[in-house]
Amino acid sequence: MIQKKICLLGASSVGKTSLIRQFVDGIFSDRYLTTIGVKVDKKLVEIDGQKVQFILWDIEGNDRYNLFQERYLRGAAAYIIVVDQTRMSSLLDGMSIQALASKTVDCPSVLAINKSDLTSNLQLSEADLESHKSQFDFCINTSAKTGDNVEKMFSDLAKHFLGAK
Repeated sequence: MIQKKICLLGASSVGKTSLIRQFVDGIFSDRYLTTIGVKVDKKLVEIDGQKVQFILWDIEGNDRYNLFQERYLRGAAAYIIVVDQTRMSSLLDGMSIQALASKTVDCPSVLAINKSDLTSNLQLSEADLESHKSQFDFCINTSAKTGDNVEKMFSDLAKHFLGAK
């Protein structure tokens, strides 16, 4: 078994905690609680008989008023920047975080475009995202509410760590 630290980063209220709760516990809550500092969860993933223990760091939201804490990325095997497809500002904040994170650690990065279930409130177009996707190793649309692509995002990371295809 291998262990990998994964950090979830992004602006406030993009769904970082909800993605982790959906992945770890299979639940979603509409109740919003702000993460202060870091909350750590674990989940074991098995791919083709090989096990990866994810140590998931849910890091408080970052925006122009709450600056990114680079120290949280120490020892990270990958990081996921979560953006809310219903808020353009979350993409701008996410790209600022990506610029800092990519200078801090050399590891795979994922762009998770969350809240794919909210199609009527869509603010991010494919054109908005296209120029930014190349800055990430993986890009995926997710919904913490419905669970859409949440397992896939983490299993794709596990496969990457195991060298599987």
